[in-house]
Amino acid sequence: MSLERSARGARARREGRRSEWLCALWLMAKGYRLLGFRLRTGGGEIDLLAVRRGVVAVVEVKRRRTLAEALEAVSWAQRRRLANAARSIAARKPGLAGAPVRLDLIALAPGRLPRHIRDAWLDQD
Repeated sequence: MSLERSARGARARREGRRSEWLCALWLMAKGYRLLGFRLRTGGGEIDLLAVRRGVVAVVEVKRRRTLAEALEAVSWAQRRRLANAARSIAARKPGLAGAPVRLDLIALAPGRLPRHIRDAWLDQD
């Protein structure tokens, strides 16, 4: 691997972690209780897991040039894996068993505030 490619990868990982922290703070400011951050499950990684008013939100964080690009960046298969992972985690936590699970997206674009889209893919499945 070239040094340039390695440096780009390191920058992307740093930017991704910064974006996730910013989104975690954004959610907490909106009244969400953070349950997990960068959770690894058998089905993949959940960027943020939060709860508000009894609803478990699996939050995917995407930083792209536009909101449309962020929405398109998460495949149907990834959405299915995220939902399954969230249900599995919720079932193991006594206070969350049976709670509704929602797939959210927080889209970030340069120079703009985060945009939280609840049920981001509800109409697209």
